[in-house]
Amino acid sequence: VQLQASGGGLVQAGGSLRLSCAASGRTFSSYAAGWFRQAPGKGREFVASIVKTGGGTYYADSVKGRFTISRDNAKSTVYLQMDMLKPEDTAVYYCAANYNVLPSTERGYGYWGQGTLVTVSS
Repeated sequence: VQLQASGGGLVQAGGSLRLSCAASGRTFSSYAAGWFRQAPGKGREFVASIVKTGGGTYYADSVKGRFTISRDNAKSTVYLQMDMLKPEDTAVYYCAANYNVLPSTERGYGYWGQGTLVTVSS
């Protein structure tokens, strides 16, 4: 499956953005998906994930209550709605997918998109 992330940009603190991850090449409803981010000078970290049916979602503590992951399998797209953004949310955001099973670690994801930059100004 190929993944294309989009929706990044510059936003003021307290604002909102919605990222999209469009999948192609396979039946996306068979894939679990997740979002990760990498801030300047730091390693990549988990943000949120969703099972293939959309019935289960998981979040990093740092974004819980502010970010919402969702998916539309008819459109082969996963979304990350980001509200109440903070400067520390500034990062390149990556979407990832894995066939059938939701991985417990980053290494478990077999497919990655190219990343989209989110910059939050104070």
